[in-house]
Amino acid sequence: MPHYLRAYVSGGSSFFTVALLERRRCLLTEHIDSLRTAFAAVQQQRPFHIDAIVILPDHLHCLWALPPDDADYSTRWRLIKAAFCRSVKSGERLSKRRQRSG
Repeated sequence: MPHYLRAYVSGGSSFFTVALLERRRCLLTEHIDSLRTAFAAVQQQRPFHIDAIVILPDHLHCLWALPPDDADYSTRWRLIKAAFCRSVKSGERLSKRRQRSG
């Protein structure tokens, strides 16, 4: 398991790349409306500003700015991923970790 060094800086800007488990799938572009809805719902709960975003079929890149008193981008990503997955019946294979956790 990789050990990533994550910088949590209140009010900071961060660059992210998020990829599908199955890189041959095109879920992000095929279900772009569901992805937009997931982002919008999380932005209402936990505000953040999207400075830039690129959506490709199997991964996305984005640059966010968080509020001055907030450094918690991890929870935002967890909520976005959960909302998107719930809205898409993908038939995607589960990773071993996701199989163990149910």
